[in-house]
Amino acid sequence: MANRLLHKRVLVTQSTDYMGPAISELFKKEGASVTEVPGIVPFGSGFEDYTAELSDFDVIIANLAHDPCNARVADIQNTDWQDLFDTMVHPLMALVRHFAPKMAVQGHGKIIAVTSAAPLKGLPGSSAYCAARGAQNAFIKAAGLEFAPQNLQINAIAQNYVSNPVYYPEDLIETERFQKHLARNVPIGRVAKAEEQAEFALFLASDHSDFFVGQIFPFSGGWAVNA
Repeated sequence: MANRLLHKRVLVTQSTDYMGPAISELFKKEGASVTEVPGIVPFGSGFEDYTAELSDFDVIIANLAHDPCNARVADIQNTDWQDLFDTMVHPLMALVRHFAPKMAVQGHGKIIAVTSAAPLKGLPGSSAYCAARGAQNAFIKAAGLEFAPQNLQINAIAQNYVSNPVYYPEDLIETERFQKHLARNVPIGRVAKAEEQAEFALFLASDHSDFFVGQIFPFSGGWAVNA
C-alpha cells in the first residue's frame, strides 16, 4: 500500500527521539508532508516561540518522552517529578490547546499522543513515571470527547515493549536477562518493532479511524490486557 496519507500535513514532535523517527519515515513514504521538530516541547513562554513558524496541520503526533526517573516512592526527587510533568504532561496540554481549536475551524483533524501502558497496570519503582503517563492518558480521554463534535479524533497509543532508543534500545533487548524477562511478562514473547507501532499510528492518522475518539489503545503485546 502507498499514499495512505497523501497530502496530509503532519507535525511530529520530539522527532529524533522515542517513536519519532519510525513514524516520520513511514508517514513520508505514505505521501504525508511531515514537519519534524526535534527536542523537548517547551511549556510556558517558550511554547509561543516553538509554534511561531508552524502552520496548520491535519495530524499532530504528540511524541513526548523522558527518562523514567525510576525510584521508589520514598526516594522520588522533586526535580525528577517536575521534569517528567514538564516534558510530557504540560506540553501535551499545550499542543492540544493550541492546535485542536485550529483543527476545529478547518473541520477535521487528528491528534495522536504516544504515551505508555505503564499507568494502566502500574510499575513499582516507577510511580512518578506512571503518574505522568497516566495524566497524559486521562487528558486525552477528556479532550477526545470534548472535540469529537467538531470532527476531531484525539487518541493515544499507550505502549510498552516497543523498540525505541529511549526505553528499549537494541543493546538492552538483546541481553539474555531481558529475553527471560520478556518470556515471563509479555504474552507475545517479544518486543514490537518500531515499524509495527508506526503502522498503528498511521491507521489512527488515516481517514479509516474516524470513529475512534478519546481512546487509550494499549500496544504492549498483551502485557496490559489484565490491567
